[in-house]
Amino acid sequence: MRESASRQRGGGTVRPQASIVAAPRQRVRMVRSSAREQPDGSPFRADMKAVGKLGDWESRTEAKVPAPAEIAARLGIGEGELCVRTVYEFLADGKPVQLSTSWEPYDLTGGTLVVLPEGGPHAGVGVVNRMAEIGITVSHAVEQPEPRQADAEEASLLGIQKASLVTHIRRTYYSDEGRPVETADIVVPAALCEIVYEIPVSR
Repeated sequence: MRESASRQRGGGTVRPQASIVAAPRQRVRMVRSSAREQPDGSPFRADMKAVGKLGDWESRTEAKVPAPAEIAARLGIGEGELCVRTVYEFLADGKPVQLSTSWEPYDLTGGTLVVLPEGGPHAGVGVVNRMAEIGITVSHAVEQPEPRQADAEEASLLGIQKASLVTHIRRTYYSDEGRPVETADIVVPAALCEIVYEIPVSR
């Protein structure tokens, strides 16, 4: 809290007025690493726990959504082929810090117990573990990060100003046979998060 100094104006005295200055939100660390895929936990929750915050997420899934051209190209399928789309809001202590929209080919998971990423007996365990349940081994992911400005919807969801700087990560998981099994658009606001990449080194 700070006070403005008394000053003369038009022969009168302006009394000091208190103003409250909001403390900036602490930036949270987002670690991007293949080593953080966990069989029984969430890397996001682990990241939040490391900085003393409770990590959680909200999601909304739609099955049989036609793939737009860009998503189809990333998944190696035809434009308009059906996908399962899941929209996420990732929360730290109940406040949104990251957005993600995930796409999976419907012909890959349709009719199985893992068709809904956040529903059924394997809800919330992540792409790698869900695919393993239907006999698909995920071998690696490719990420393409780039800076851009937040659009109006993103800014509203994240509680930041429109046109604030975000990092847009296009991530695609691949099976050991080279097939894309999931792709996602991840939006991380620079004001709220720092992105750290851990890269394993083999000898």
